Amino acid sequence: MSISDSVRPWESPELTGWRRLPMSAVDRRDGSVLLDGTWRFQLLRSPGAPLAEEWGEAPVPGCWTMHDPHDLPHYTNVRMPFPHRPPLVPEANPTGVYEREAAIPAEWAGRRILLHVGAAESVLIAEVDRRPVGIGKDSHLASDFDITDVVRPGATHTLRLTVVKWSDASHIEDQDQWWHGGITRSVRLCSTDPLYLDDVDVRAGRDGDLRVDCRVRGPLTEGWSVSAGLEGYGELARDTAHDAANREQGRVSDFLGEARLTATVTDARPWSAESPALYGLTVRLHRADGTVADTARQRIGFRTVEIRGRDLLINGDRVLIRGVNRHDFHPLTGRVVTEEDMRADLVTMKRFGFNAVRTSHYPNDPALLRLTDELGLYVVDEADIESHDHAHEIADDPRYLPAFVDRVSRMVLRDKNHPSVVVWSLGNESDYGAHHDAAAAWVRRHDPTRPVQYEGAARTDWASARIAADIACPMYASLDEITAHARSGEQTKPLILCEYSHAMGNSNGTLADHWAEIETTPGLQGGFIWEFRDHGILQRIADGLPAGPGTTGGYADGIAAPGHRWAYGGDFGDSPHDGAFCADGLVLPDRTPKPAMYEHRELAAPVRLSYDGTTATVHNRMHVRDLAWLSAEWQIGAEHRGVRSEPVRLPDLPPGASAPLPLPAALPDDGGELWVTLRVTTARDEPWAPAGTEICAPGIRLRERTAAWPPAAPGGRVETDEEGLLVHPLLTAPPVLSLWRAPTDNDLLGGAARRWSEWGLDTLVRKIVSVTHEGDGRTTTVAEHPTAVGTVVHEQVLTALADGSVLVEETATLPGALHDVARVGSVLETAPGPDSLEWYGPGPWESYPDRSAAGYVSHHRARVDDLFTPYLRPQESGGRNAVRAFSLTRPDGTGLAVRLDAPRQVSVTRHRAADLAAAAHHDELAPRPGCVLHVDAAHRGLGTASCGPDTLPRYLVPTGTHRWAWTLGAADCGGAVAGGGAAQR
Repeated sequence: MSISDSVRPWESPELTGWRRLPMSAVDRRDGSVLLDGTWRFQLLRSPGAPLAEEWGEAPVPGCWTMHDPHDLPHYTNVRMPFPHRPPLVPEANPTGVYEREAAIPAEWAGRRILLHVGAAESVLIAEVDRRPVGIGKDSHLASDFDITDVVRPGATHTLRLTVVKWSDASHIEDQDQWWHGGITRSVRLCSTDPLYLDDVDVRAGRDGDLRVDCRVRGPLTEGWSVSAGLEGYGELARDTAHDAANREQGRVSDFLGEARLTATVTDARPWSAESPALYGLTVRLHRADGTVADTARQRIGFRTVEIRGRDLLINGDRVLIRGVNRHDFHPLTGRVVTEEDMRADLVTMKRFGFNAVRTSHYPNDPALLRLTDELGLYVVDEADIESHDHAHEIADDPRYLPAFVDRVSRMVLRDKNHPSVVVWSLGNESDYGAHHDAAAAWVRRHDPTRPVQYEGAARTDWASARIAADIACPMYASLDEITAHARSGEQTKPLILCEYSHAMGNSNGTLADHWAEIETTPGLQGGFIWEFRDHGILQRIADGLPAGPGTTGGYADGIAAPGHRWAYGGDFGDSPHDGAFCADGLVLPDRTPKPAMYEHRELAAPVRLSYDGTTATVHNRMHVRDLAWLSAEWQIGAEHRGVRSEPVRLPDLPPGASAPLPLPAALPDDGGELWVTLRVTTARDEPWAPAGTEICAPGIRLRERTAAWPPAAPGGRVETDEEGLLVHPLLTAPPVLSLWRAPTDNDLLGGAARRWSEWGLDTLVRKIVSVTHEGDGRTTTVAEHPTAVGTVVHEQVLTALADGSVLVEETATLPGALHDVARVGSVLETAPGPDSLEWYGPGPWESYPDRSAAGYVSHHRARVDDLFTPYLRPQESGGRNAVRAFSLTRPDGTGLAVRLDAPRQVSVTRHRAADLAAAAHHDELAPRPGCVLHVDAAHRGLGTASCGPDTLPRYLVPTGTHRWAWTLGAADCGGAVAGGGAAQR
């Protein structure tokens, strides 16, 4: 290496960069030379190791951890992957050396020439022709170096970029994600005139007031000037008074020039997440002769952010923040994401009702903010600071003060002109110390137009006036805690949770309960779900390596292709590791939505319905838009009539207004339950959704179920075995008591699974006490199921009915010690053949007692294999809440039909609970030829206890006696439930 080992920049926290240019909001992509592609590459054991004679190849941008078998991805959450205390790192420190030739355009003669490296993890050492040109730290912001003096236009030079993986900076980039190494964003050469725009600062308020401050560098001879034009408005007037004042104050010198341009755009449309109005701004720097030396282009939005009392206001409105946290991630390329990847992320967020994103826990690629400006999402822009494992020591360690201020200030300097950025965040999980106060002071001085937040500054006292927190942004606070604070009379600032509702595995229980409180409690203003995407890396099973960039056909619909699996912590031999804790997203690694996404979509719906027994009312829940961009139709879900649709015209409703909505004509009157659902779609193409995209589907019940129970008179004989268990031609295993489920991630990490195992719920042993017969048509079985903490008494009564079905009536009494079991219900297994489920109840999405707002009651049909959600670690999956009746059929329409005495939790999959619990990945699962069917009288909620509160008490399974009943019969040839056809999406 050309850098002396004695410097050791990878263990010098005071050194944040060397010869790295100040960050700027000026975009230099136009006219640049892109150097992305295949570079020569060597991976060294440590920074001081000698280079080999032969070079390999590596993609730029790219993570070497995704293609080099000598250093693979490593996942930890809180723990650092090595034991060294800051700022020290291991001597064995993977170091990537990238090299290529670059031709400098001849037309750049006489111009200033820059080398731009979009991001490198974690220390970057740049050389040209073996001459050092600069050092950069911060894995998620660009480093720019002036290389004018070491290159010659028209010539070809050798660029070498050395990236050291572990450094003092790693200790403040401990961000609950895969550790990688490499150059993760684009590399390019740029040029400017010797006289150039060093920075442009735009402030555009919702009332149309526009101010553009320019900083100019170069040979600042007399006569230079700045002009600007705004799309649809024209030229901006120059503020000569400002320049004069600057001269009088000595603020214009021989190396720095400043200019201010102002305008009042009286008809400017305000920018918001609902209506992201953008205007093209072009700023020009003129030489003394009037010719243009430099140009900066930016799309800007007119909007105002302020805090008034305990409300965050955007354009004067108190907007509920329906946010999600997002990492840069791709299952084939790791940290490297394209603009198309980012757009796909944001489009998915918009389609599912999110209006905000937090860039956890570092500034994302600048393209993301250009997209949030365009598509309309509010952004909490977060600095690249998290010192989780050593947070307390680092927060006041003076060696790290420069890094904290540098990272926060460079983020602000880069991103300040984006209207979508509404809040600055000083980082994440780094305790609270003087460094945070220093960084917050810098931000407030430079940009007083936005609030600053930092969770650690208000962790113990949400009402405090600490410098680093304008917003109380707690992490995983319980519903009781936040509502008590809002009602205490002591709240002094907005409360917007920076993280809540942890989406690990089958999760996001009580989301509806949270939003019921947020929408009705002044002082609560929303939050950000953790997080958007599962970080499963596609792995080849044969050799255990990442599938890598360029892999095609490796996954679809959330399922890894044969020969592959989704890898999580430990799967690459990484140690220490934190297992599947990286699989905590609302979408699977390939961006397939999990069922919780539909839950959020319905809770965030722009349109709501209510019904007072006679009149349906539609409510516009938006802040800015009317309903003109939406279309709708009624779907009538009658219990005994199947489904039909009827068009409906939405009224012309301004934001926040309500109006009656005519109900469908000729509603069926057959004594069965009756629901109507308003299926709302886009009426025309939106930037984030084509016409016809479903936005929400609110439903209302017009009539309750009135049918008598049981549904038929007794008659015939029930076939049983010697233990009194049901024998039926459609079954291979009779219905028996189930108190256990394959533990979810929340069950495991929250402790419930351990209790269930200690109680023996996963290994219940059936002990027959007595079997009695009452005539030919009735068999009663009484059984005890011993557990480690008491005996569960289970009674099952079987009755043959005249229509050929069997009535199963069950009672289970739980002793007081079994205060929190997974479920109380029946489990049975079918013969091979059935592959389609039709049900009447909420759907079509998977749902559970505390995550059931998304489903609308109707007739639904799905393939059995599609009912199961492939959460990265196999677990309880595929449940449907509040099912009234269902049929499970073969392709010819024959099979079994079940009617329930009341809405019950039902699941139909190809896996026993024990199969799921025993598997670490889906490639270890072998689907059973028949179906495993659960009918539950009670089922435990999901909660989010893997990180955050468990489910609420009302969603726990109580002790005492549980009763449930159901009939088992043959399905008709159509496979219908109660005579209806099935709705499909």
